[in-house]
Order: sequence, then C-alpha cells, then structure tokens
Amino acid sequence: MLRRPTAVKLLPPERTGARMLARFEREVQLTARLTHPNTIAIYDFGRTPDGVFYYAMELLDGLDLEALVALAGPLPEARVIHILKQVAAALREAHRAGLIHRDVKPANIILCERGGVADFVKVVDFGLVKDTDPSHGASQSNVHTLVGTPLYMSPEAIANPSAIDGRSDLYALGAVAYFLLTGKPVFEAKTLLETYARHLHDPAPTLEGALGALIGECLAKEVERRPASADALLERLDALAVPPWTARDGQAWWRENGEAARARRVAESTRSSSKTLDVDFRDRGQMTGGQLSDPSSARA
Repeated sequence: MLRRPTAVKLLPPERTGARMLARFEREVQLTARLTHPNTIAIYDFGRTPDGVFYYAMELLDGLDLEALVALAGPLPEARVIHILKQVAAALREAHRAGLIHRDVKPANIILCERGGVADFVKVVDFGLVKDTDPSHGASQSNVHTLVGTPLYMSPEAIANPSAIDGRSDLYALGAVAYFLLTGKPVFEAKTLLETYARHLHDPAPTLEGALGALIGECLAKEVERRPASADALLERLDALAVPPWTARDGQAWWRENGEAARARRVAESTRSSSKTLDVDFRDRGQMTGGQLSDPSSARA
C-alpha cells in the first residue's frame, strides 16, 4: 500500500508442510528484527486466503557477487575488502542477536547503489537462519538437518549442523572471498559427496599476501583457528595495509559497466515469473498482534 518497489517471496503450501510454514514464519519474524543497512529490509509478511505464505522486502537493483564475477572477472583486493567489511558488519548484528545465516554465498550478497553510494552491499535470504538465543523460546529451525550451499558450507555444518555458531558463517565468507579473488570456488568436485569430503578433509588452497592469509584463517577446518567473531574479522580487515576501494572507484566502475550490468539483470528477470496475489487483511490484527481500522482486502 506504500507503493514502493518491493520483492515478494512465496512459499506455496503444496510445496511444504505445516511445520515448515511455521518455521519459515518464525524465521521471517527473527530476520525482520535486523536493522543493519547492509541487511535486506523486510517490510511485511502474511498469508494469502488460499494459504500461500509470503513476505515482502526491499527490491534491490544490483548484481549479486556471482553475476559480478561472471561480468568482471576476479576482483582487485581493495574491492574485495570493501565488500567483506560490509558483509561482516551485517553478520555481526545477526550473530549478536543470536542468528546464524547458514547460507552465505555469492548469490546471496547483492552489490547495488543506495542513496548515491555505489558498491553498497545487501545480504539477502536469511531463509536458513538458525536462532541460537534461548531467550527466544524453542526455535522452529531444524538445526539437525544439513542445510546450505555445498560450495560454501563449513566442515561443522556438514558433520554436525546442530553445533554450528557464527564462525560457520565466517568460513562461508572466507569461501566467498576466495571466489571473488580467483573467480573459482575453494573446492571443485564432480559430485556433491566429493564436495562435502573436500570441505571436511582437504586443506584450502593458499593465497598470497595478508588478505590471502586472513582468508586462509577463515577457511580453517578447526573453528578455533578462525577469527573468533565477525567483530574480530572486521578488525583484521581494517588493519590490512591495502589502499582502500573508494566511493570514486565504485562510481567509476558502475559508469563503465552499468549498461552491461543492467543487461544482465534484465536477462535474469526474464527467467523469473510474476504473479498477482490476493492478500486478505481482515485477520492481520490477530496475526501480527496489532489492530486494523480498515479490514479490507488488497492485491499485490
């Protein structure tokens, strides 16, 4: 009703059960508490009269990091550090709130322009989030299930998903950083099981320089050898003696490559489908704990 550009994510009931719907709703509520500017903003959520669960979030006009590397190739160190700092800052707020993303990967990190600032990061898709704060009550998340994207999963997320903490996200972020610098994943394999095995047992390839050493620490098999927190990772990134990626650098890149980036976005959008939803607001007061003065229906 605010008529601002919005993305709507759908979870049709025929594709999941009541337990999954309850978990998804719980996770949207938890994610909506996050306010960091580098985290996707959730505007609203609910269910349509025919049972489709949805949530509405800000629409991002940008490129995810997977598409960025496909377009531009491996990125310079300064730009990688600029991106990592923003992602780590978003994760810091989530981890302090007891939330673990569990699916940090290039496709879930969007580079866009916000308020005239180029190369602004948005971390999206907290759909696999794990709530570790006992004060929030019993979490609906199935923490014993293997979840995530294999190319970016930490060893403990594979071996013992119920025991992960924020350092699992830092492993994934290290894998993202490796991809940004090299244009390829940390481990390449022919099968899913081989991918899991390499994350569990093979040492990560080494990269040169101070940034490479820090990425290697993030990719350590033992969680104790990684940075202790997103805060600690931010401090290490700040201490790197690399000339910064400036706002002018970002603006220059988008001026030169904006047309190609827009063409890629258009191509991606044509592969997705749009739908019209009937949204019934009559029960929203009960669902959200508020009250409505106008129990009308709307379409989105």
